[in-house]
Amino acid sequence: MCGIVGYAGGRNALPILLDGLKRLEYRGYDSAGVAIVGSALQVVKDKGFIANLEAQLPAIAGSTGFAHTRWATHGAPSKVNAHPHVDCTGKIALAHNGIIENFAALREKLEARGHRFVSQTDTESLVHLIESYYEGDLEDATRKALHEARGSYAILAVHADEPGRVVGARNESPLVIGLGPDENFLASDVPALLRYTDRVLYVMDKEMVVITPKGVAIKDLEGHAVTREPQRITWSLEDAEKGGFDHFMLKEIHEAPKAIHETLLGRLANLEVDGFLSEGITSVKLVACGTSYHAAMIGKYILEEIARIPASAELASEYRYSQGPTDRPLVILITQSGETADTLGAAREARRRGCKTLGITNILGSSLTREVDTTLYTRAGIEIAVAGTKTFIAQLIVLYLIALKMGQDRGTLGYDDLDRLKDQLRSLPRTVQNVLDRSAEIRALAAKYGNARDIFYIGRHANYPVALEGALKLKEISYIHAEAYAAGELKHGPLALVTPQTPVIAVAVQDPTYDKVRSNIGEVSARGAPVLALGTSGDRELAKYVDDVIEIPEIPWVFSPVPVSVALQLFAYEVARLHDCPIDKPRNLAKSVTVE
Repeated sequence: MCGIVGYAGGRNALPILLDGLKRLEYRGYDSAGVAIVGSALQVVKDKGFIANLEAQLPAIAGSTGFAHTRWATHGAPSKVNAHPHVDCTGKIALAHNGIIENFAALREKLEARGHRFVSQTDTESLVHLIESYYEGDLEDATRKALHEARGSYAILAVHADEPGRVVGARNESPLVIGLGPDENFLASDVPALLRYTDRVLYVMDKEMVVITPKGVAIKDLEGHAVTREPQRITWSLEDAEKGGFDHFMLKEIHEAPKAIHETLLGRLANLEVDGFLSEGITSVKLVACGTSYHAAMIGKYILEEIARIPASAELASEYRYSQGPTDRPLVILITQSGETADTLGAAREARRRGCKTLGITNILGSSLTREVDTTLYTRAGIEIAVAGTKTFIAQLIVLYLIALKMGQDRGTLGYDDLDRLKDQLRSLPRTVQNVLDRSAEIRALAAKYGNARDIFYIGRHANYPVALEGALKLKEISYIHAEAYAAGELKHGPLALVTPQTPVIAVAVQDPTYDKVRSNIGEVSARGAPVLALGTSGDRELAKYVDDVIEIPEIPWVFSPVPVSVALQLFAYEVARLHDCPIDKPRNLAKSVTVE
């Protein structure tokens, strides 16, 4: 959530900051603002999109500053609540991602000392707190203020009397440094930096950073210097562009075959899964949020089918507050960004309980990597659209790799079965491409079914969470009410909602529950509901029971969630395009949820 970009160099800062900020729009926001230090401090901000801000920007000269997009947590979206916030002197400006938990107590204390507050935000308490400590050194004042503040933050601050200097700090909210010749950058995510540099340093929790045109200094909150080697970003600027597609989401759906290939590369032949060891593991708990939670739910079936190990899935927001059982499963934590607040909290809770922890993420150097014992990267490449697509597919691929490794180590997979499963994994890019080649057919079906007010999804076994994910995608980007049910649960309540005006999308591939799903399709058909099924290619029986079929290539059922999910992603995309929705940036949603 929120985007933040800082610059200190020799060029005019404003166009650089705005360009970086636009590349972070996918994170979600409701207002935007800039602070530039030139001959004086100039702050401009407004409610709405970056384009609203640009329309009112005067000519601002200055080579130091920052820009910010806000996602409202304290105080409604408004111009006065937008960042940056300024102190009473008008010389300090600050932007903040996260939540200052003790802001009310800080505000009460500062107001008693005569500080004038103008917004309803938690962030304004912090800028006034820095002001109260300022004695000619912004870094020192910020450090003292952060010792009093509690909560999560990635902050950037500038002072009118300290041109050429941006102070930053982080705790539980991402912040990355971009290194350039005679200029340096700060941002909440790498895409903001790709036009200018591929060398980055990740700021860790409870660290501060000062950038100037000539250098970067990282220290802990006690003022001790921190040294860290830069990393090279392998993504290119082209990776962050649409590449001829109408939307980032469509581009990223079509990149699924590549994401599968890259995630398998160098790992599959000998199951060298980045140092993962499964000795001594007797059960697995998969923990995640949102789309990643649906991957976790599918992962339960993958692990139980392939590795024959007990597995369960739990929402991160629930796991971290539940009572710890006496068993000590391997806890697998899944998050696309590596910065999801509830998943990070769950990782800490799992380690507190004495569990081994394994993280699955797409982002090198993200916070999750420091909270778990082992990290497996999905290698999906940069994903811009808020709705996760190729990263979800890559998460499933990593879960297949883990299952194969555990099956091998536990002796539950013979050599022949192992080789067969490896070959089937290798074939998945072709299988997914076959689905992508049906885009025109899926577009036509979206036009047929996409004007409904309500759409129900049903599936069973491993394809129940696939149905959940399909419904989520439709809700996220088309704003159509969609719900998914385990098909066997229809008669326990949901059938009351089924009418001829409620299409049902049924995942009915040939798996162990196929006959049961076909019976469940009969239940909704009997109530007049039109049915669109996703079935196995060559299944002539299914077409007799449904109105339309999207055919999925014939593959072993345990791998069917991959191509079925891609088909449902395409369907949701085409419905959203039919309704002219803002597909890449759906309302009220953010790519990375870094607050609880």
